[in-house]
Amino acid sequence: MSENNHTNHTELELLNSINTPDDLRKLSIEQLPQVCDELRKDIIKELSTNPGHLASSLGVVELTVALHYVFNTPGDRIVWDVGHQAYGHKILTGRREQFCTNRKLGGLRPFPFPEESEYDTFCCGHASNSISAALGMAVASHFHGEDRKVVAVIGDGAMSGGLAFEGLNNTSSTPNNMLIILNDNNMSIDKSVGGMRQYLLNLTTNSTYNNIRYKISKRLTKWGWLSDKRKRGILRFNNSLKSFISRQQNMFEGLDLRYFGPINGHDVKELVRILRTIKDMQGPKMLHIHTVKGKGYEPAEKDATVWHAPGRFDEDTGERLDTAPHSPCPPKFQDVFGHTLLELARKNDKIVGVTPAMPTGCSMNIMAEEMPNRVFDVGIAEGHAVTFSGGMAKDGLLPFCNIYSSFMQRAYDNIIHDAAIMKLNLVLCLDRAGLVGEDGATHHGAFDMAFLRPIPNITIASPYDEHELRRMMYTAQLPGKGTFVIRYPRGRGSRVDWQCPLEEIPVGKGRKMKDGKDLAILTIGPIAKETEKAIQKAEEENGLSIAHFDMRFLKPIDTDILHEVGKRFKHAITVEDGVINGGLGSTVIEFMNDHEYPTMISRIGIPDEFVEHGKVAQLRKITGMDADSIYHTILTICRS
Repeated sequence: MSENNHTNHTELELLNSINTPDDLRKLSIEQLPQVCDELRKDIIKELSTNPGHLASSLGVVELTVALHYVFNTPGDRIVWDVGHQAYGHKILTGRREQFCTNRKLGGLRPFPFPEESEYDTFCCGHASNSISAALGMAVASHFHGEDRKVVAVIGDGAMSGGLAFEGLNNTSSTPNNMLIILNDNNMSIDKSVGGMRQYLLNLTTNSTYNNIRYKISKRLTKWGWLSDKRKRGILRFNNSLKSFISRQQNMFEGLDLRYFGPINGHDVKELVRILRTIKDMQGPKMLHIHTVKGKGYEPAEKDATVWHAPGRFDEDTGERLDTAPHSPCPPKFQDVFGHTLLELARKNDKIVGVTPAMPTGCSMNIMAEEMPNRVFDVGIAEGHAVTFSGGMAKDGLLPFCNIYSSFMQRAYDNIIHDAAIMKLNLVLCLDRAGLVGEDGATHHGAFDMAFLRPIPNITIASPYDEHELRRMMYTAQLPGKGTFVIRYPRGRGSRVDWQCPLEEIPVGKGRKMKDGKDLAILTIGPIAKETEKAIQKAEEENGLSIAHFDMRFLKPIDTDILHEVGKRFKHAITVEDGVINGGLGSTVIEFMNDHEYPTMISRIGIPDEFVEHGKVAQLRKITGMDADSIYHTILTICRS
C-alpha cells in the first residue's frame, strides 16, 4: 500500500465510513453531496501521484454515487461503457485501500473486470458495448425468473459506435426492463463529433410531461385498457403527437424507448429522485444526463482532452509533471507519424487523414491544424473509419487511416470486404502496436500481425525506428501499393535525429543488420532494439557470432532472407512484439517446412494468453521479450 493510504485522510469523513455500497445506502440523501465532494478529492489526490484516466471519472462522480445509492448492487447490474470513467465505482465497491495499485503490475486492473470484483459486471476496455451486454443480462434475468435491475451507462462519445446502435435497435424489439443512462459530456477523448453530438445538444423533454404520462399509463393499465399489445401503438402515436407539437423528433422514443431528460448530471439528489421514480417502470428506458468531463477540477474542466490521462500532476497548482523533458530526446512514434503525414500531404494533394476519435492520441491533429478540410474525425467508429477510407480510395483519394491496434480488431471485416478484396490504395496505420503498458489486456496491440497476415492483397510492415517509419509512410503513398498496413508501438523511439530524407523501401525486402555464423535472429519492428542488446552481450561475454535480420515486412516476407537462413543456420530465433501464434515466428516455421529446411525455429513474442497491465519493461520481462530474456534464450540454444 502506498503512503497515500486514503483511510488516513480525516477530511474525508463520510468516504472513510464507506467500504461497500451497503454503507453508502445507510446515509441520508442530504449527505450525498458531501460524499461526492470527498470522492472527487480522493480521485484527484490519488491520480496526482499514480497516473490514470482523470477527467472521465471526475465527470461521473454524482452519477456513480446515485447509482449505487438507488440500486441494490451487486445484485442489480451496472454495466459501464468506456471503463476509464469507473474509478469512483471502484472506490465505492471495496477497493479504496487498493486503489493506489490501480494500473500497476499485480494491482487493480485499469478497467472494470468481473474477475476483480462482483460489482464489475462486464469487461469494458473498449467503447460502445454496454447496451448490448446489459440487454443480454436483462434477458438472462428474465429467463431465470429473477427480479434484477440492469443499468447500462454509456457516454464519453461511445454512442457514436455502431455497436451501440445495434444494441439500441435490439433493445426496442426484445422484452426487457433495462435502463440506459446516456452520459452526455460532448466528449470522447477529443471532442465528440458528428450528427449525434449536435442531436444530443439540442434534445429536450419536459419532466412534467413525463410525470403526467407515467400516471396516466398506470391508471390505464389498472383499468385493463393498456395491454402489452396496445402499448406499442399508443406509444408510437404518443411519440408522433409529441414530435408534432414540439417540432422535434426524438430518435430514442422512435425506437420505443421511454426517454427522460436531459437533466443535470451533477445534481446528485435530483439524480437519486429520478432514478427512484423510473427504476421500476416496465419496458426499456433511457435517462439522458448532461455532465462536464473533468468536473470539480478546474484544469481538467478547461482542457478535458489533455486531462483525459494527464500523467502525474501537482493537485494544488494543476502543473503537469510528466511533460516532455527539456533535454533533447527521441520523439514519440505518434508524433513522427503526425509530422510526416503533414509533410507528405503538402506534396500529395490526394492524401487525407481519418481517425476514430483520436486525432490528438495519434497526432493527426498536426495535419488537422493546417489542413482541417483534409482530416476526418469519424467518432468512435472503427469499422466505419475503414469503410469510409475505402470509399474515398475507390474514387481517387489516398486515405491514411490511423487506428490503435487493439481497436482495429473491431474493423476486421471492413479491412477484408471494403479494402483488400478490391485492392484499394489506402494506408492503415496501427498505433500502439505490441505491449502498451498500464492499460492492460484490452489495449495491448497483440493480435494485428496474426489476424491480418491471412488476408490477400495486403502489405504488413513494421518500422525498426523513426527513419524507417517515415520511409514506410512515403512508400505506402506511392501509386499502386494497395492496402498497406504500418504498425508501430506506443511511446518514444530511439532517434533524436528522427528527420531523414523520404525514400522508397522496396516492398517485401528486409535487411541484414549484421552477419554471423552460430545463430540467426529475425526481428520485426522496434523490438529489434532489445534484441541488439542481447546479441551484443552474447557476443562480448560468450564469443558467439550471431546474424541479425530486420525483416521490415511480415507480408510479403523477404524470401531471400529466409532461404539464406534455411541454408546456413541450424537454429534461428524470431522476435516480435505480437502474439507468437500466427505472426512472424509462424510465418518462418511455415516457410522452413514448405521448403524442407531443417532449421529449428524458436519463437519469442507475446504468449498465448492475455497479458496483464504494468510498465512495458515489466511486461517484456514477464513475456521473455526483454534483452536479458532474449540473451538467455540465445545461450540456451547455442549450448544445446
